[in-house]
Amino acid sequence: MSTATTPGPEGGADAAAPRPPRLIQNEATTEIPVHLLFRDDPDPQPVPVRPTVVARRQGTGEQPRVRRPAPKAPRPAAPQVDPELVERRARVLPGAMGVLAGMCGSAGCAAATWWAGLMPPLAARALHLPETPHAGLGPAQWAVYAGAGALALFGFGGLARGRTGRAWVLGLFGRYRGTVRRTGLLWVNPLLRRRGVDVRLRHWRGEPMPAADGSGVALRVVVLVVWRVRDTARATLGVEDHETFLRECVEAALTRVPVEVPGAGHAPAETAGDTLTRLVAADVAPVGLEVFSVRPLRVEYAPEVAAVMQRRRLAVLEAEHRASVIGSVVDSVEDTVTRLTVRGLVSLDDYERKALVKDLTVAFCSGHGEG
Repeated sequence: MSTATTPGPEGGADAAAPRPPRLIQNEATTEIPVHLLFRDDPDPQPVPVRPTVVARRQGTGEQPRVRRPAPKAPRPAAPQVDPELVERRARVLPGAMGVLAGMCGSAGCAAATWWAGLMPPLAARALHLPETPHAGLGPAQWAVYAGAGALALFGFGGLARGRTGRAWVLGLFGRYRGTVRRTGLLWVNPLLRRRGVDVRLRHWRGEPMPAADGSGVALRVVVLVVWRVRDTARATLGVEDHETFLRECVEAALTRVPVEVPGAGHAPAETAGDTLTRLVAADVAPVGLEVFSVRPLRVEYAPEVAAVMQRRRLAVLEAEHRASVIGSVVDSVEDTVTRLTVRGLVSLDDYERKALVKDLTVAFCSGHGEG
């Protein structure tokens, strides 16, 4: 009698069993064993996932699909600065050189006058010069006059006084030739055109400008801007009027930054001031201006919404006051009833407790109302 044997897990029957078919298999994937789909590992190791490209299936005409990154928003290009409009030092001479040249030219004119015999006798005696016969102005005398006169004009005409906090932008036939920031007596080429620029720290207070708060309510804002001219070449030749350009930049910044009314329970005005300072400083930097601070001085509602917002604000303040009064009354009533009960001064049932609470509430509310 033959005994039936059951093949164990290591038996030959299982070894001779046919291999199960693949679950997922095509041209672009590989087979996944079944025992990997139902793992009992409580803490499996993380498997790195990499982006794949699904290949085209043969005979379908489908093109491969490639995941492409989302396009980034283009950054605004920085304004190009003309290399000619960059401040550089102009060539000037000390004022003593101009004075010396002017005196030499004057002496040359006086010598030509004495040579031609046109100098008055009193002047000749004062200068200890011998008298000369009247020879008249000839070609030689005219040449000396022309040279000496030109030297005197260039010497005295180029004298200038440099002051602290002021600069000159020099130009010749419309071309920038440099900036003079030196102080004292200087000699500048008289053929150059001088444009004075104030480079000191300045304050600019604008007129009420339109703005809006975080909710879009129309406002009127008065700002104070602390600024100065940093690059005289760009500031003078790159923009026509500094204050007009600064006002337009402040108005443009106010359209992008919400400003809140003081005392409305919103963010402090310093936050809006810092943002305005950063935006305006970035806008005026290409034209050679430097902004240190932009601070709102006065913020108020626009005339068309002022009455409505005032009533709304009063209603909010009244509601907050009522809430604070009710909270104070409830705390006072609770503290009074608790002390009377804990100390054993009174013994109250539920009805008497409710009556006492009611009377105390009315009494405390009346006291707050009279106050």
